[in-house]
Amino acid sequence: MLKHLHIRNFAIVESLELDFQQGMSVLSGETGAGKSILLDALGLTLGDRADSNVIRPGAERAEISASFDVTALPAVTAWLGERELEMDGECILRRSIGTDGRSRGYINGQPSPVQALKELGEQLVDIHGQHAHQSLLKRDVQRQLLDAFAGQLPLAKQTASAFRRWQQLRQEFDELSRVSAERDARQDLLRYQVDELKALKLKTGELEELDHEQHRLANVNRLLEGAQSAVTRLYEGEQHSAASLLELTLGELQPLLAFDSALGSCCEMLESAVIQVKEASTELRHYADSLELDPEQLAQVEQRLTAIHDLARKHRVEPAALPALQEQLQQELEQLDNAGSRLQGMQSEIEQLRAEYEKLAGKLRKGRQAAAKKLAEAVSANMQELGMSGGHFDVFLQPLEKGPSANGLEGVELQVSANPGQPLRPLGKVASGGELSRISLAIQVITAGQEGIPTLIFDEVDVGVGGGVAEMVGRQLRRLGENRQVLCVTHQPQVAAQGHHHFRISKQSNGAQTRTEVHPIEAEVRVEEVARMSGGVKITEQTLEHARELIAQASRG
Repeated sequence: MLKHLHIRNFAIVESLELDFQQGMSVLSGETGAGKSILLDALGLTLGDRADSNVIRPGAERAEISASFDVTALPAVTAWLGERELEMDGECILRRSIGTDGRSRGYINGQPSPVQALKELGEQLVDIHGQHAHQSLLKRDVQRQLLDAFAGQLPLAKQTASAFRRWQQLRQEFDELSRVSAERDARQDLLRYQVDELKALKLKTGELEELDHEQHRLANVNRLLEGAQSAVTRLYEGEQHSAASLLELTLGELQPLLAFDSALGSCCEMLESAVIQVKEASTELRHYADSLELDPEQLAQVEQRLTAIHDLARKHRVEPAALPALQEQLQQELEQLDNAGSRLQGMQSEIEQLRAEYEKLAGKLRKGRQAAAKKLAEAVSANMQELGMSGGHFDVFLQPLEKGPSANGLEGVELQVSANPGQPLRPLGKVASGGELSRISLAIQVITAGQEGIPTLIFDEVDVGVGGGVAEMVGRQLRRLGENRQVLCVTHQPQVAAQGHHHFRISKQSNGAQTRTEVHPIEAEVRVEEVARMSGGVKITEQTLEHARELIAQASRG
């Protein structure tokens, strides 16, 4: 339940701290005093959208924090534990909004996205506003309300999940079936192309080797002539070969060593050069001897290169990319080959998913049927207490015209007859706005009592009612407060008198600044507040006595 609320620099609230208890707590005050501000501030900690306009003029930042006792909420404790946010049975939600419009959320001191605040807040607080009847006109809301009353929200989620899996697989199956003819043609083409590439047997690096070999074979004559000419110039020429010239030079220098030993290094280099020239000549001679014209081998190499280039042009890729292309086409072919067997397997899988969905949807329908009867009886009885004597409420389950859906096999429609003798009509066609508001309240009180959310907030849901009806509204809210925490913003003295606790909200101004203050009130101060709510310019002793009687009656039950 909500234990503590701290608000700072929010709207006209400078600083405010409130402690709450179990039971029904009433919040009252003059119009414009700031009752809605408290709920708006709490809503921000629960993940509502933030706006920099809520910051108190002159302040740089608004901050709101709400502390909850979650020791009796295993689902919330598990949620916090999964995210490593648990804190000894306590949960503190904090929201900070800056003048730049940016907001920050925190759960137990750890920065958290607003969506996390919203997800957690939905498990902690349920807010029923005075305009809740507007959302109740929507079919989706009506269905969710019935499922919540039946305790079947988890089952409804399971059913929706099963439906989506079933439909997704059906779509995949239909798509595969639709392209089956195209797939067969594609398979034949791929199989031919893969076989053609396999027949080529192109190895990695082979293309470079073939290019080199073709270039060599095509230029054998030039290579032979060049090698023979080099041998002649280096060694075999009679007078002007490189070897003979080097030997002649060496012979002229060696006698001069006797006169200057500095020529020794030059002579050594010339001796080495003579040896290198002789060895090069020998290598060139052997190379020339190994060269021979081989037109047949050249033709084979060129034929192989032509086959490679022709196939590359056919597939519009570079020749070196053919091995990678073969692997790619092979993978696609295998996927298509598997598609046929996949279709067969998908049929049985689709039937299994359909059976799973129908089982869940059938269970959901049975639960809805049982809950619809109970809800109709409870709301009908509640309507009698809320000034609609003879009124009747019912929940209709209608098979869906379009067949199964993510929401089950049937639609849910709330119908009502506000007066005796009138036929049941859809909730959205109730003529009187006041009647719709009271019917909505009857539904909210019943369904709120069934859900597991620990804190229920009713924001002026009693607008448009008064007298005995308002007193019955207050009694119902008080009964809810026996087992749950109920916060009720009201203008009705009959409702306020039913509270276990009472807070008075007031607006103070010193001429320069205006601020909202909230104080818990008891005893005679509370009597005066209930008397004020009863109306009149002047509070008389008679008005005070009436207020005391209202409070006393509530205490007696």
